[in-house]
Order: sequence, then structure tokens, then C-alpha cells
Amino acid sequence: MWDDTIAAIATPLGEGGLAIIRLSGPAALRVADRVFVPAGRRAPRPSQAASHTLHYGHVVRGTIRVDEVLCAVMRAPRTFTREDVVEITCHGGVLASKAVLETVLANGARLAHPGEFTQRAFLNGRIDLAQAEAVADLIQARTELALSAANEQLAGKLSQRIRQLRDDLMQTLAHIEAHLDFPEEDIAPHTRTQLAGRVAGAMAWVAELLRTAPEGRILRRGIRAAIIGRPNAGKSSLLNQLLGHERAIVSPVPGTTRDTIEETASVRGIPVVFIDTAGLREVRDDIEGEGVRRSREALARAELILHVLDGSEPLHSTDTQLLTEFAGKSRILVCNKCDLPAQLVLPEAIRERPAPPAATGHGLAPCVRISSKTGAGLELLKDAIEAAIWSGRVPAGMAQVTINARHQDALKRAQESLQLAREAIQAETSLEFVALDLRQGINAIGEIVGQTTTEDLLTTIFSQFCIGK
Repeated sequence: MWDDTIAAIATPLGEGGLAIIRLSGPAALRVADRVFVPAGRRAPRPSQAASHTLHYGHVVRGTIRVDEVLCAVMRAPRTFTREDVVEITCHGGVLASKAVLETVLANGARLAHPGEFTQRAFLNGRIDLAQAEAVADLIQARTELALSAANEQLAGKLSQRIRQLRDDLMQTLAHIEAHLDFPEEDIAPHTRTQLAGRVAGAMAWVAELLRTAPEGRILRRGIRAAIIGRPNAGKSSLLNQLLGHERAIVSPVPGTTRDTIEETASVRGIPVVFIDTAGLREVRDDIEGEGVRRSREALARAELILHVLDGSEPLHSTDTQLLTEFAGKSRILVCNKCDLPAQLVLPEAIRERPAPPAATGHGLAPCVRISSKTGAGLELLKDAIEAAIWSGRVPAGMAQVTINARHQDALKRAQESLQLAREAIQAETSLEFVALDLRQGINAIGEIVGQTTTEDLLTTIFSQFCIGK
């Protein structure tokens, strides 16, 4: 338990209708008594108020009224941090909220560190470490699918699986350690086989969770999709259609886009960073050359390519060059200008075909006919993008349990330890070595929910939060 009281602005800084100053800790009610004057003679002070009640009044500093506010009183343990919590809702705006916060800090609270409210919730047993990380995911979610996945993790779906896995391994370890304590009770060969089977079952669980790592990475970070093609193929128009608003300048003059433009959009619930690139061609000046150089840098980082082709013109040598150059990358061919008479004939190897799946490494890719002018075919293109992203992975509907990079590292270490334990059991190695490997695997798994952790790890995780959370 913490012995001091923290405070911070829990709403984003800037102009707005309201702002919230949050206090948490053993002295939260006493600090509130010093700064909050309730309206009405019989209205109770915060320390006298019932839990989970809201009170109207003013924040004062000496004889000066700082602001007209509402004061929410929430008593431990039925709070987010399991400490006494007070939330003061004042007028929005930088100066108003800052004045209230400074008044609170001058009366016995200290400014919270980044993520300290959530860290207290974890250390006081309100949530586990995986749920704490879900709080940050919830705040940073950029699509409804990412929001849903974060809510599932906050509700404990991932934690339930991790705890079940850890409990099963603990039972196996207890069985082995019982034998080590009572060596006269020899373990028969068939029992060793059962132990190996238990470990193998745990390894299958770990492998299943590890398979969700790509989904977790996509939902949290999104993917980068570069839009390429020769000048005037309609790349900027396509970007505007995908975003739903005019972001890039569109002109019939080739080479209008001279720098990369990045914007994020939600495609079937997946955050996709679309990168409009300068047309890849022989450059005419240094500025255009710099644009092409930046385009190639963006292409190197992109996980998906949308190769825009002008369907109203025959295949150009530049098109052929780009088709060959990026044959090994995941890509979708976008045959633009389908509202005009078709003139484009693709090579036999990449003949137009229905959307999924993505690149196969042999130059094959889905080709979608669209019009970036009218928007025709845009939904089919979004279907193709979704199929390319999820191709070969767990379906998006299974994303309620997805791991992040920290979970992935812990599970990989657990997988290695469990593999050693199973091999030791099968080789009839001394059970002391089996127990050691199992213990290491259990500790690695426990790191995910915070049952085994270090102060440095907690500092790293919670330092990524905003101050008021």
C-alpha cells in the first residue's frame, strides 16, 4: 500500500467544456476537505460524505474562489485504485484545470507519475498486469476492432487463459516435487509419459497464444500500406477515396506529388497507415529526386503495397518494371479508371482475378478494378486489403485474446523451458532438472499477469501511460 496521496489532471489538456482532477491515496479526503467548500450550510465535507456521491461547491485557495466544481467522493476499496479517490470536475481549459490542480498540490497531494493510478490499481490487486496494459490499449485504440480487443483483455480474457495455463503447470510441478520429497515413491514409466503429455499440452496452449502475436501487433500498431505506381495513375485520388476526404492534391499534371503523405484510416476495423508516394520514374530535378528517394524508403518499411495501374492506357514499361521489382512483396494490383474504356492488358502471370489472398512470391496478386473518381470498386478493394492483412493468420473474429510484444517474449522463453522439460522427462533425466525447467517456464508465464515481475519491468510499462491514468 502507498502512504502518500497523488493528484493529476485526468482529462486531455486544452480547451473543453470540463476537466477532471483526480486524487488517490490515504489523504485524498483530507486534501479535498481543505480545498472544497460545498454549497449549502448542511452539505457535508468530502470526509463526511457517503461513498460514491457527487457534491456541488467551489474549490478555494484561502479566501479566493478558484472555480465552481463538482466533487465526487469514492471510498476504498470500491475504487479503481482500491484507495480513497476524489475526482473534482471543473471548467475546461488550461488555466482553470491548472489552477485547481495547483490548489490540490498545495494542500498535501503530490503530482502523479505517468501511469501511477493504474500502477496502484495493479499493486493493490484491483487488476493484473495484462489488464493494466489493456487500459493503455483502450486509450490508444484507433479502430472499433482494436477497442473491442482491448476491452476483452481488460475484462480478463487473456488473464484467464494465462492463469489456467500457469495453474496446470503448477500442478505438474507439485507432482514432481512431491516425488522429490518422497523418493521411495518411485514414478513408473507410464507416469513419466503422463507428465510429458501434460507438458506437451501446455506447450500447445503456449503455441496457440503465440499465434495471436501478429493480430495483436496489427490491432495495436496497424500496418503500413504504400500506394505506388507511375505518375498520373491516380494514387492521390485513391488515397482521398480511402480516407473519405481530400488529403492529397489531385492534378492531371504528372508529378504533382513530390513527397510522401501518410494518413491513417480504418479498413474493416484494422488501422492502416496509407502512404501516398511520388511517382516512381526518371527524375527531372533534385526536388523530384528527393521525393522518389523518400518513396523508396517508405516502400522498404511498408508491409503491403497497393500498385495503382491506369486501366485506360496500355501497360507501360514503368508498370512492367514495378510489377517485376515488387513481385516478392505482399501487394494488391489496383486497376484504376474503370469508368473509362479499358485498354490495360496484364501479363498472363498476373492476369486479373478475384481479391484474396495476397502475394504468393511468384508475381501473383489480387487485382481489383476501381474508379478513384467515382468510388466504384472501393468496397472490393477494402475486402482485398482485409484479406491480405489476415491471410494465413487467425481470423479477425478470434482477436479477443491477442498478445503484445512483452507477452510474446515471455511466452517464447516459457516455450523453450517447457521444451527442455519435456525432453528431460522423455530422456528419463533426473526429475530435479525437470523441476528446474518447469519452474523457469512457470515464472516466464507469470510475468504476463504480474505474478512474477521486477521493479524495472513495472517502471517500463507504466511510464508509457499518460500522467492522469
